[in-house]
Amino acid sequence: MFRKILLKKQLLLTVMIGSAGLLSSCYYDKEEILYPGSTTVDCTTTAAGFAADVQPLFISKCAVSGCHDPGTASGGAIFQNYSQISSKKDRILIRAVIDKTMPPTGPLTPAESAKIKCWIEAGALDN
Repeated sequence: MFRKILLKKQLLLTVMIGSAGLLSSCYYDKEEILYPGSTTVDCTTTAAGFAADVQPLFISKCAVSGCHDPGTASGGAIFQNYSQISSKKDRILIRAVIDKTMPPTGPLTPAESAKIKCWIEAGALDN
Protein backbone atom coordinates (compact mmCIF):
# COMPACT_ATOMS: atom_id res chain seq x y z
CA MET A 1 0.00 0.00 0.00
CA PHE A 2 2.79 2.39 0.94
CA ARG A 3 4.54 1.45 -2.28
CA LYS A 4 1.43 2.36 -4.36
CA ILE A 5 1.19 5.76 -2.67
CA LEU A 6 4.90 6.37 -3.28
CA LEU A 7 4.55 5.41 -6.96
CA LYS A 8 1.54 7.74 -7.35
CA LYS A 9 3.48 10.61 -5.76
CA GLN A 10 6.46 9.95 -8.04
CA LEU A 11 4.18 9.85 -11.08
CA LEU A 12 2.47 13.07 -10.02
CA LEU A 13 5.83 14.74 -9.42
CA THR A 14 7.09 13.59 -12.84
CA VAL A 15 3.96 14.94 -14.55
CA MET A 16 4.25 18.26 -12.71
CA ILE A 17 7.93 18.68 -13.60
CA GLY A 18 7.27 17.73 -17.21
CA SER A 19 4.38 20.18 -17.43
CA ALA A 20 6.43 22.95 -15.91
CA GLY A 21 9.18 22.29 -18.42
CA LEU A 22 6.75 22.43 -21.32
CA LEU A 23 5.08 25.59 -20.10
CA SER A 24 8.34 27.38 -19.45
CA SER A 25 9.50 26.64 -22.98
CA CYS A 26 6.61 28.61 -24.47
CA TYR A 27 7.46 32.13 -25.60
CA TYR A 28 6.34 34.68 -28.11
CA ASP A 29 8.26 35.51 -31.26
CA LYS A 30 7.55 37.92 -34.05
CA GLU A 31 5.98 36.14 -36.98
CA GLU A 32 7.89 38.36 -39.41
CA ILE A 33 11.22 37.12 -38.04
CA LEU A 34 10.27 33.44 -37.91
CA TYR A 35 8.54 33.43 -41.29
CA PRO A 36 9.90 36.25 -43.48
CA GLY A 37 7.46 37.33 -46.15
CA SER A 38 4.47 35.73 -44.43
CA THR A 39 2.88 38.96 -43.29
CA THR A 40 -0.55 39.71 -44.64
CA VAL A 41 0.52 42.73 -46.68
CA ASP A 42 -0.74 42.44 -50.25
CA CYS A 43 1.85 44.25 -52.32
CA THR A 44 -0.29 43.99 -55.44
CA THR A 45 -2.69 46.51 -53.93
CA THR A 46 -0.23 48.64 -51.93
CA ALA A 47 1.24 51.72 -53.59
CA ALA A 48 5.00 51.55 -53.26
CA GLY A 49 6.62 54.13 -55.52
CA PHE A 50 9.71 55.81 -54.15
CA ALA A 51 8.97 59.45 -55.04
CA ALA A 52 5.26 59.37 -54.23
CA ASP A 53 5.11 56.99 -51.27
CA VAL A 54 8.44 56.09 -49.68
CA GLN A 55 10.51 59.28 -49.81
CA PRO A 56 7.79 61.49 -48.23
CA LEU A 57 7.49 58.94 -45.43
CA PHE A 58 11.23 59.06 -44.77
CA ILE A 59 11.32 62.85 -44.91
CA SER A 60 8.50 63.14 -42.36
CA LYS A 61 9.41 60.24 -40.03
CA CYS A 62 13.15 59.61 -40.37
CA ALA A 63 15.04 62.61 -41.78
CA VAL A 64 14.00 64.81 -38.87
CA SER A 65 16.13 66.70 -36.39
CA GLY A 66 17.92 64.31 -34.08
CA CYS A 67 17.60 61.29 -36.36
CA HIS A 68 18.61 60.76 -39.97
CA ASP A 69 19.00 64.37 -41.09
CA PRO A 70 22.27 65.93 -42.30
CA GLY A 71 22.82 67.66 -38.94
CA THR A 72 22.81 64.58 -36.75
CA ALA A 73 22.90 61.52 -39.05
CA SER A 74 22.00 58.98 -36.37
CA GLY A 75 24.05 55.86 -36.92
CA GLY A 76 25.89 57.67 -39.67
CA ALA A 77 22.91 57.40 -42.02
CA ILE A 78 21.13 60.28 -43.73
CA PHE A 79 17.75 59.45 -45.27
CA GLN A 80 16.83 62.19 -47.69
CA ASN A 81 17.32 60.85 -51.21
CA TYR A 82 17.05 57.61 -53.14
CA SER A 83 20.69 56.52 -52.92
CA GLN A 84 20.85 57.15 -49.16
CA ILE A 85 17.64 55.24 -48.46
CA SER A 86 18.08 52.38 -50.92
CA SER A 87 21.62 51.68 -49.72
CA LYS A 88 20.23 50.89 -46.25
CA LYS A 89 17.05 49.09 -47.39
CA ASP A 90 17.87 45.77 -45.70
CA ARG A 91 18.54 47.42 -42.35
CA ILE A 92 15.45 49.61 -42.75
CA LEU A 93 13.30 46.54 -43.39
CA ILE A 94 14.53 44.92 -40.19
CA ARG A 95 14.40 47.97 -37.91
CA ALA A 96 11.26 49.74 -39.16
CA VAL A 97 9.10 46.94 -40.55
CA ILE A 98 10.02 43.71 -38.76
CA ASP A 99 11.42 44.71 -35.35
CA LYS A 100 9.40 47.94 -35.26
CA THR A 101 12.19 49.65 -33.28
CA MET A 102 12.35 52.64 -35.64
CA PRO A 103 11.49 55.41 -35.63
CA PRO A 104 12.25 55.96 -31.94
CA THR A 105 9.06 58.01 -31.53
CA GLY A 106 7.05 54.83 -32.08
CA PRO A 107 6.41 52.22 -34.72
CA LEU A 108 5.11 53.12 -38.15
CA THR A 109 1.45 52.57 -38.90
CA PRO A 110 0.60 49.32 -40.70
CA ALA A 111 0.01 51.31 -43.92
CA GLU A 112 3.41 53.01 -43.63
CA SER A 113 5.17 49.71 -42.93
CA ALA A 114 3.40 48.14 -45.89
CA LYS A 115 4.64 50.87 -48.23
CA ILE A 116 8.24 50.34 -47.18
CA LYS A 117 7.96 46.54 -47.24
CA CYS A 118 6.35 46.47 -50.69
CA TRP A 119 8.82 48.98 -52.12
CA ILE A 120 11.76 46.90 -50.90
CA GLU A 121 10.23 43.60 -52.06
CA ALA A 122 9.61 45.11 -55.51
CA GLY A 123 13.33 45.78 -55.84
CA ALA A 124 13.61 49.19 -54.12
CA LEU A 125 13.28 50.98 -57.44
CA ASP A 126 13.86 54.68 -58.01
CA ASN A 127 10.35 55.29 -59.31
